[in-house]
Amino acid sequence: MSRIAVIGAGYWGKNLIRNFAELQALGTICDTDETVLPYFTQRYPECVTTASPSDVLGDRTIDAVAIATPAETHGRLVREALLAGKDVFVEKPLCLTLEGGRELVALAAAQGRVLMVGHLLWYHPAVLTLKQLIARGELGRIQYIYSNRLNLGRVRREENILWSFAPHDLSVILGLLNEMPETVNAQGGNYLQQRIADVTVSLLSFPSGVKAHVFVSWLHPYKEQKLIVVGSQKMAVFDDMEPERKLLLYPHAIGWKDQLPVPTKMDAEVVPVAHEEPLRAECAHFLDCVRTRSTPRTDGREALRVLQVLQLCQQSLETGQVIRRPLETGSPRLPYMAHESAFIDEGAEIGEGTQIWHVSHVMRGAKIGKNCRIGQNVVIGPNTTIGDGVKIQNNVSVYEGVTLEDAVFCGPSVVFTNVLNPRSEVPRMNELRPTLIRNGASLGANCTVVCGVTVGRYAFVGAGAVVTSDVDAHALVVGNPARRTGWMCRCGEQLKAARGPLICHVCRRRYRKGRDGLAEEW
Repeated sequence: MSRIAVIGAGYWGKNLIRNFAELQALGTICDTDETVLPYFTQRYPECVTTASPSDVLGDRTIDAVAIATPAETHGRLVREALLAGKDVFVEKPLCLTLEGGRELVALAAAQGRVLMVGHLLWYHPAVLTLKQLIARGELGRIQYIYSNRLNLGRVRREENILWSFAPHDLSVILGLLNEMPETVNAQGGNYLQQRIADVTVSLLSFPSGVKAHVFVSWLHPYKEQKLIVVGSQKMAVFDDMEPERKLLLYPHAIGWKDQLPVPTKMDAEVVPVAHEEPLRAECAHFLDCVRTRSTPRTDGREALRVLQVLQLCQQSLETGQVIRRPLETGSPRLPYMAHESAFIDEGAEIGEGTQIWHVSHVMRGAKIGKNCRIGQNVVIGPNTTIGDGVKIQNNVSVYEGVTLEDAVFCGPSVVFTNVLNPRSEVPRMNELRPTLIRNGASLGANCTVVCGVTVGRYAFVGAGAVVTSDVDAHALVVGNPARRTGWMCRCGEQLKAARGPLICHVCRRRYRKGRDGLAEEW
């Protein structure tokens, strides 16, 4: 078992001490306030206590450190611990500048050390369950998110409320959406101290059209920790102050009558979640990462994304302006992000802002556009072309001869082919039949697209369907072989049959039938 030293035994550090002790990993307790050490010596007699961080970093029996000191000291202590050869778990934020955070992440990689940041909500069973619900499409298309983290007291002097409270919620929002905001707009007020904000509201606008706001305050009459996610099918409420009903789903519906929206309210559905202390799960996860040398769920890269948004919010707060996010590079050298387990062949072209996840392989000659999201175990074959904003879920192979235009969605385990009559004994790579998936089309999970077809703009191929012939623009096709059963709007809603123009009941776009499917009216 690894031996952990906790540096900082104050308000939050004492909770880390308790959990690492119960996990039988606590070796040393360090706090520069020597008056608190006798309490911990009595409570944990088997542990060493010291007022000197240098003593901890020089102790070869200590494998890793957990840092719970004031935020302004994080950067220095993390750097010293990494240089001393220790794995590091640091409470949020990683440090107080984006550039400083990048240096720490690069240093951890160079030293071969584990670096984990205490974004606690990613170890909360309710948040993990919410993430799964969204990934399965239970909420439909996410429309907006807002969070409140409010309390009275615990006023800081070294950091404002934005940097103290907002990292938790920003981390969750970025992780639920899997994208970074295009713009941020933050406002706040300094009521207790001249240059330290006590209340802030930050509005985030994302490329997908989702809006989110984060309201934080330590000048509030009561404690509230609530996150609400509004989807096109259901709304989710995560209320961490509720003792039992922490995660609720509201299947409210919005219908249309006489061209007016009519809401139908439904009772809340309680989503069962495990009863587990998030901090205990977080500490156990860190110990497991130290033991197995695996990447933490909340690693340095995740912390950098939060730091970048925090810094943009701070800039907006100080200038009173809406701030546009500059290009976020996935590493100091590359304009895209590739997980350390991904394989990128020399000669592949990958656009700015694209993310490539675990054990995926991009082969020589492949061209991937900007802001794409390539999931786990995806193979992008040689000489394939993928446009901007494409999303490819797990376990998909895009073979040579397949072209995906802009904003195409490929669900999990979609299957493409490129030869019509393959034989293992007979080489037929010179008989490739091109497959074209046009702009905005969606391919459902486990569907098969036989080579030589074109799937039209904004068409929708149902889960498990087998496409053997061309699909018209905006067509909904299902079955084996796939056949058209309806029409789909650009926004992803099914269109109702009607005489004359087809009108989407959600976004109100109008369509007319043409030779190759539907055409949008302007």
